[in-house]
Amino acid sequence: MIEATSCGGVVIFRGKILLLYKNYKNRYEGWVLPKGTVEEGEEYKETALREVREETGARASIIKYVGKSQYTFNTAHDVVVKDVHWYLMMADSYYSKPQREEYFVDSGFYKFHEAYHLLRFPNEKQILEDAYQQYLDLKKANLWGSRKYF
Repeated sequence: MIEATSCGGVVIFRGKILLLYKNYKNRYEGWVLPKGTVEEGEEYKETALREVREETGARASIIKYVGKSQYTFNTAHDVVVKDVHWYLMMADSYYSKPQREEYFVDSGFYKFHEAYHLLRFPNEKQILEDAYQQYLDLKKANLWGSRKYF
């Protein structure tokens, strides 16, 4: 068994959530949240920001830690157990450009209910629910972003 760690973001701009569509050689298809592997010497927050930037082109800042999800998958030689640390992030615009080298063919910002139904994996749906509730709580308390968001 191999243990792996990734970090990612629930990126929000004006109430909409950033998703990526991956199509890997027609074997793996679906909408996902941006995330990626922690590099040596990197803090989890740095990984999350770097991966969001690399995979989506979006400029975002971390608002707070949301939580951890875990899943397993099989490779040809082993079973991988992956922990993913998630952060609630705020983008500075609706700009996004999917990273083709990682087989992302589309990206965009979606309303919560659209994003929830588009996401392929139940663990990402759960993280989205948690993060979006925290976003709503912050917004309600006038703590989300600056005045331009209200």
